[in-house]
Amino acid sequence: MEAIVECVPNISEGRDSEKINRIVEVVRGLDQCAVLGVEPDSDYNRTVITIAGEPNAVKDAAFQLICKAIEEIDMRTHEGEHPRLGAVDVCPFVPLRGVTMDDCSKLATSLAQRVGEVCNVPTFLYGSAALHEEKYLLSTIRKGQYEGLEARLTGGETTHSEYTRFPDFGSKQWGEEAKKSGGITIGARGILVAYNVNIDEKEAVVAKKIGSLVRSTGRLIKREDGRKMRIPGMLPMVQGMGVSLEAHGISQVSMNLRDVVQCPMHVAFEACKSIANDHGTSTPGSELVGLVPLEAMLESGRWYAKEDESDEKALVHAAIKGLGLDSLGDFIPDERIIEWALMKAVNQ
Repeated sequence: MEAIVECVPNISEGRDSEKINRIVEVVRGLDQCAVLGVEPDSDYNRTVITIAGEPNAVKDAAFQLICKAIEEIDMRTHEGEHPRLGAVDVCPFVPLRGVTMDDCSKLATSLAQRVGEVCNVPTFLYGSAALHEEKYLLSTIRKGQYEGLEARLTGGETTHSEYTRFPDFGSKQWGEEAKKSGGITIGARGILVAYNVNIDEKEAVVAKKIGSLVRSTGRLIKREDGRKMRIPGMLPMVQGMGVSLEAHGISQVSMNLRDVVQCPMHVAFEACKSIANDHGTSTPGSELVGLVPLEAMLESGRWYAKEDESDEKALVHAAIKGLGLDSLGDFIPDERIIEWALMKAVNQ
């Protein structure tokens, strides 16, 4: 393929394996694209799905997956640790090869319009596909989560501005479709690495402190007289928060590394490790959600490997061990590194 795009739908279901399989099954075996990863998380009650291939084929696959997710998932009964707005909480297009960000924005806009029209659900655009600068960040659109969507669509109280309050396509009414689906968010962005650092504590006390210190937006300081001041965080281009993982008896600093060149995985890990140690706890490994570009693994591998190591497989192995990526389960490079997974899928 001369042009390759990645699409990473995050669906709000991570516990019902049969339901997840029914959703993913509609996009398996399609021409010119492949499902590279399906990663459910029961604590987050969320599944990250990675699709890659020819741009229009990937767009059509994403449409089918979104329609099936809307059919299967009922947000009125959804609970989970991760923030979410709807059945497909986010669906970004990412340029990989022979594709520009503008191309991905057009794919996202076309898909969002089609989902809004066919499914009649609130559909938002974000990232490089955003129709207004205030909708660039997913966190801004998702503010208030699913529980706050009713007020946004019915004229109730909300902290959203006139630009972020309403969807770009689909229904703007709090009807039965919107109640069930919530808001669907589609966009275009660069390669983002969803990366979680494990913290050895059941309650997310230290994890939340670390999240507020490392994330780029930092901490908001409030005075008794109402004045506010924001202190920037340690790491550039990072979103982060602390959450508890009951199933594993630990907590995590859940992060989005929005630019792994500016903030590589090992920098994020070592920052969290240092703060955790200062608070009398430890970081027993970390976790990647979804797939990761090869160069990001090599960059972290160079930190943990011997100084003169240059072999790709050896560097990847060093990154896995140094970051503890296999602490919660097997980390299989041929399935988790984008370039290697694509090669494997194409050669099957």
